[in-house]
Amino acid sequence: MILFHEKAMRGHSRGGWLDSWHTFSFGTFNDPARMGFGNLRVLNEDWIIPKSGFPRHGHQDMDILSFVMAGEVRHEDSAGNRSLTRAGEIQLMAAGSGVEHSEWNLSEEAMAHLYQIWLIPDHPGGLPRYEQAGISATGDVLLAGPEGAGALVTLGSDTRLWLRRTVEDGSLPLRAAPGRLLFAQVVDGLAESEGERISAGDGLQLSSGEELLLTWQTNGAALVFDMAA
Repeated sequence: MILFHEKAMRGHSRGGWLDSWHTFSFGTFNDPARMGFGNLRVLNEDWIIPKSGFPRHGHQDMDILSFVMAGEVRHEDSAGNRSLTRAGEIQLMAAGSGVEHSEWNLSEEAMAHLYQIWLIPDHPGGLPRYEQAGISATGDVLLAGPEGAGALVTLGSDTRLWLRRTVEDGSLPLRAAPGRLLFAQVVDGLAESEGERISAGDGLQLSSGEELLLTWQTNGAALVFDMAA
């Protein structure tokens, strides 16, 4: 059964420096029916106020992606990586056997807006890795995928993350092939499917063999996860 993840039903946490919406259980938001989907464990939409961010903390056995929508984020980790990820870029921290990191909005004025994504790798352990890449401003882009897939950054699982872009009156077919799972997160624009209005922040979950068509009423974009079932 196709499951609609309405943005208003996401978990929400708000502190002094962070405003975060959780598609799946995270932190104090605990919904047994929303513990992830396939390899996709965390899908958070975050806003970080200026001169603040995530202090140094640890992870292991998780591929963590940051897709920056606006502003910029400073990354530092215990493996010696230091970088600035700007709007229109993606970063991957493959935590492997363990790594500590911080993510900080250094701007004096601008909010940082990003999607934070956690994907479970097929095999635990290994050396931590860090990758970062710019995203072309037009067309569809394979943001992340397994080794050899031609993606911007390399995941440790049989997962492909696409940025799918469309124009007003365009359509986006979504289909989970046999033995695959599909999750689409709308990040920009307004669409319609089977009488439902779908806009930025909404998600669609499709199991093996399921399909639907999004018809766009504006220019728009979606993150589309194609995962092994």
